[in-house]
Amino acid sequence: MINLFKIKGQKKDDAATANGKPAAKKQSPGELRLHKDIAELNLPMTTKISFPNGKDDLMNFEATIKPDEGYYVGGKFVFTFQVPPAYPHEPPKVKCKTKVYHPNIDLEGNVCLNILREDWKPVLNINTIVYGLNLLFSQPNDEDPLNHEAAAVLRDDPNKFEKNVHRAMAGGYVGETHFPRCM
Repeated sequence: MINLFKIKGQKKDDAATANGKPAAKKQSPGELRLHKDIAELNLPMTTKISFPNGKDDLMNFEATIKPDEGYYVGGKFVFTFQVPPAYPHEPPKVKCKTKVYHPNIDLEGNVCLNILREDWKPVLNINTIVYGLNLLFSQPNDEDPLNHEAAAVLRDDPNKFEKNVHRAMAGGYVGETHFPRCM
């Protein structure tokens, strides 16, 4: 019985290529869900989504966030999303391409956002992650840091933290670390 399905599928593929059309690529359940998530995106005004590899590669895209409140006003931060085939059962891998002085983003671009780790649930979606990333810029969290030095400064001296953020965004040094301009 299974062989009949294989033969039927092969005949369909052969008929499609005989008509001069390439056989349609079957989408994984993760791609289908991601397509739905992207179609239903309700992005904040501070965020834009782009597909550097073209619309045929929905599983890899970028989100650009330009915060309009908090310490990071005026900055421009780019995040890459790599969505696994097992999405939504596994969360996307999200990295910050922009080097940033932030308690929840380390200098390699790793992002500390609970919904990307232990609190991920299949009911969550790309929109939820985008709003979570925006929240990191309006309310950085010094209690669960990846950049412990930035978290300590935020906790102990918020004025110094604000000066460090502005220096970093302007393309300066914070301590020994140089940050490229992101304004």
